[in-house]
Amino acid sequence: MDDRSAHALSFGPAAHRYERGRPPYPTAALDWLLPDGAPRVLDLGAGTGKLTRQIHARGLPVTAVDPSEGMLAELRRVLPDVPAHLGSAERIPLSDDSVDAVVVAQAWHWMDPVRAPAEIARVLSPGGRLGLVWNLRDRATDWVGRLDRIIGTAEDQLSPRIGPPFGPAETREFRWTHRLGPDQLLDLVASRSNVILLRSDERAAVLAQVRQMLITHPDLVGRTEFELPYVTLGVRASLA
Repeated sequence: MDDRSAHALSFGPAAHRYERGRPPYPTAALDWLLPDGAPRVLDLGAGTGKLTRQIHARGLPVTAVDPSEGMLAELRRVLPDVPAHLGSAERIPLSDDSVDAVVVAQAWHWMDPVRAPAEIARVLSPGGRLGLVWNLRDRATDWVGRLDRIIGTAEDQLSPRIGPPFGPAETREFRWTHRLGPDQLLDLVASRSNVILLRSDERAAVLAQVRQMLITHPDLVGRTEFELPYVTLGVRASLA
């Protein structure tokens, strides 16, 4: 198993923490990523269904695919009426021309840059759209910058290029904040692949540093809730 696969498949044991700690996506980003009308949507690499439920709430037909049974178990618990299948971007368990849009949230960097676009194109209808989205913490806020120094940043994992058989890609950023509490922040940290894959003592040390920051940083100490600022990156392209 290569490094990309190891990280992509690491989330299952932390599915509960992923569900509790990960933020949703801003409405404006979803408006921009999805085609107009009532497209049939595939949430690829759906995880516990953070984005799936937002698509479902719009009344759109949505199908979820993820390589982790642990993550899909959480998704099925939250969204029992949404079709959810075990699969990957390189082997999507859907028929040709079966969806009008494919969305990938926080997962494109785990997918094969050649095989995934070709397989996604297979399941898309002619002219169908691929949309990618990442929630990135805004390090301009002091405590967020300190958090990222403890746990690392996601920017080095980004791979926003789509490539053939899709046409030119458009990119847009969306700034927003997510309200959470100390326990959710710890779950957010513990659900990151690079933390999951640490030895148990190393993982405990990282979480201890985050707990120390929660009780010492002036923006967080004594707070039961606080705002975590995000810059959400969206990328979209249509079949040529």
